[in-house]
Amino acid sequence: MTSIEPVTRYEGISGQGFAHPADRAAMAALRSIPPLSTAIKKFTELSYERRLRQLFLGQAVRLGQEQLPRVWALQRECVHTLDIDPCPQLYVTQAPVGQAMTIGANQPVILVMSGLVGSYSEDELRSVLAHETGHVLADHVAFTTAFVTVTRILRGVFRGQPLVGIPLLALYHALLEWSRAAELTADRAAALVVADPRIPCRTLMRVAGGPIEGLDLDAFIRQATDYQDEGDPFARWSRFFSEIQTTHPFPVRRVRELISWVASGEYDRIRSGQYLRRGQEPPPSQEFEKAFEHYRTRFAGIVERAGTGIQNIADRIGSWLDGNRRGGEDGFDAGS
Repeated sequence: MTSIEPVTRYEGISGQGFAHPADRAAMAALRSIPPLSTAIKKFTELSYERRLRQLFLGQAVRLGQEQLPRVWALQRECVHTLDIDPCPQLYVTQAPVGQAMTIGANQPVILVMSGLVGSYSEDELRSVLAHETGHVLADHVAFTTAFVTVTRILRGVFRGQPLVGIPLLALYHALLEWSRAAELTADRAAALVVADPRIPCRTLMRVAGGPIEGLDLDAFIRQATDYQDEGDPFARWSRFFSEIQTTHPFPVRRVRELISWVASGEYDRIRSGQYLRRGQEPPPSQEFEKAFEHYRTRFAGIVERAGTGIQNIADRIGSWLDGNRRGGEDGFDAGS
């Protein structure tokens, strides 16, 4: 039996205690718009989550004592460190890229790509697994599952039908903006678990450049600073419009955000045991309320500009999901 190595445990730690402010505000805003919350809930109520799990997991290998036990043990270390119960199931699937994802609002499942398992160091793999575990602790999984589902529906059922898919497209863009903020929170979780912020930074460098020998982390951190301090207004606007179409912030920005958080002293404070416990989350501060209102207004506006109004989106999504469920898997699977 593969044992779990003794590691620091953040007993009872709350995901809000290390969450990026943009993530906290965006999640609160999404939940504050009832039709959006209802629409997201329908994805699990109508068994769509279960179908999504089967779609992914039917082509993957479940890890455990008999399948890559060391990788499985690394994941259990991460779960133990962040004091999560129960432990999410872990799967590996064939893909050459260094990526991973977590789905399943009711029963979280972490899916890692074979390229990551085969090419990244143990520390880097632990960092990725800690990142995904951070998504679970921060309660991101319901929104992530909804986001993946919406994306697949738009690429399948409503491909070539832009007017019919407009309300879903609105939900997609709201979740897309939240998704980028959520990644910054999960990066912080990775730093806390591996107990060395440079390891998540190095892993992000690998994500950007590949698992190539000879890459220099210090040079990449300087690159992240140069990116942050870019003075050309045209360049800043150009990269802004490029990044808002992605599910993850650019790796250089993620490195810069993580370094800034560590420099603020929050990382050392949490490592020393001074962190927010579950059930002790404070009421929103005035600063948080301003950010919350920004996202609430923005997300509501996104949906309203879709042309159908946010009051209709939940019912329409439910009808689409019901119809697609009766129609079989073909439309869902298209465009994967």
